[in-house]
Amino acid sequence: MIEKHIILEDIDPIMFYGINNVHLQMIRSLYPKVRIMARGNVIRILGDEDEIADIEESIGKICKHILKYNTINEEDILDIVKGRATKQDSVKDVVVYNLSGKPIKGRSESQQLLIDAYNNNDMVFAVGPAGTGKTYLSIALAVKALKEKTAKKVILSRPAVEAGEKLGFLPGDMKDKIDPYLQPLYDALEDMIPQAKLQDMMDKHVIQIAPLAFMRGRTLSDAVVILDEAQNTTTAQIKMFLTRMGWNTKMIITGDLTQVDLPRGQKSGLAQAMEILEGTEGLAIVRMTEKDIVRHKLVTRIVNKFQQYDNEQRINKD
Repeated sequence: MIEKHIILEDIDPIMFYGINNVHLQMIRSLYPKVRIMARGNVIRILGDEDEIADIEESIGKICKHILKYNTINEEDILDIVKGRATKQDSVKDVVVYNLSGKPIKGRSESQQLLIDAYNNNDMVFAVGPAGTGKTYLSIALAVKALKEKTAKKVILSRPAVEAGEKLGFLPGDMKDKIDPYLQPLYDALEDMIPQAKLQDMMDKHVIQIAPLAFMRGRTLSDAVVILDEAQNTTTAQIKMFLTRMGWNTKMIITGDLTQVDLPRGQKSGLAQAMEILEGTEGLAIVRMTEKDIVRHKLVTRIVNKFQQYDNEQRINKD
């Protein structure tokens, strides 16, 4: 009889063991000849060498399932131990799963175009109105790259441009002033990565969130880099950002050209970059419309009304 220790490194032990250790009890029942003890994130196994090798393989597969789907139940454990596919394995075209186990995938034709463009190009521009899922889906693609180890880090950035208020009037130091602009990025990440794991990844700079100004002088390699709200960049800023691209890096640039907060008369760098770069090999542009809005149905009506108002104003000026 030999003893083996298995450490649960990247997953929540509570999810692995189950409420009141129900998952652990099931694993014990499936391997009655092996003695299994657990404390914290360490599992001790006592048994014959062949039996331990078998249960070690099953535990590894269960951990991979939890990492991929953010959920596990007794039926899944039974399928994994018996060598069968789980129900989640049959779901196709999923980018990642959120913390409640809900699949994140393309919910409209243009969202699927964004996924395909990301898979087939190194740089993608995704433009469209609020609620089309540009930012959320882009971050999901970045999280998938981390999970699959096709990228070593994720860098998320936004220009800190005021939409009606001034930074100087906000309380706190510079980080406190800038964090509100970055909050939508934190929100999306917190929906996909457990809080403790997310904090650890940020502490180790695996995930970095910073204002656009902090990108100057850097070369970004082995990463997925996302620039959100790019309609609020100047031409010089977006050129600076795009030229940070290093080896084995993918960039996603998102924005809404109907919500430019730059000073009146100043052209959006996003609009100009799209004009200049359209048709460039290795670069794709995905244009979303109100048909792709996946928020509350009232958001679509609001966007349509504002678009109608803008068109009437333009006609009256002409």
